[in-house]
Amino acid sequence: MNDHKEKILKICNDTSKNTLMETLEIEYIDVGEDFLLARMPVTPKVHQPDGILHGGATVALAESVGSAASYIFLDGNKYFVRGIEISANHVKSVKEGFVYARAIILHKGRTTQLWEIKITNEADQLISLCKLTTIALPRS
Repeated sequence: MNDHKEKILKICNDTSKNTLMETLEIEYIDVGEDFLLARMPVTPKVHQPDGILHGGATVALAESVGSAASYIFLDGNKYFVRGIEISANHVKSVKEGFVYARAIILHKGRTTQLWEIKITNEADQLISLCKLTTIALPRS
């Protein structure tokens, strides 16, 4: 499993090059049977003007991790995966350090999938709770 895990994480991180994920410095760090985990540094680059993590950067992290998880768990060689709806409840602010996004599938349908993405800080406190709906479209 460890070799398989490292391969999946390498693919996720390699496909992030020259994308928003690279700009935000999102790094995929763990994967399991039912989750994908990534982290993002909280620096002034992702702050809103008053010096805390911007909600848009948080949502970009959540959608990135949820979409990557769909790709992994739905066989991305057979399907295109697209996010079709995302919502976020921001409950705590953070100024520095890292935030972690853990995507867990709530519903795995043939066409649509529902993901819960919890964003936490380094002390494992909830920062944001996001819900992402993805759609799997067959590759032709």
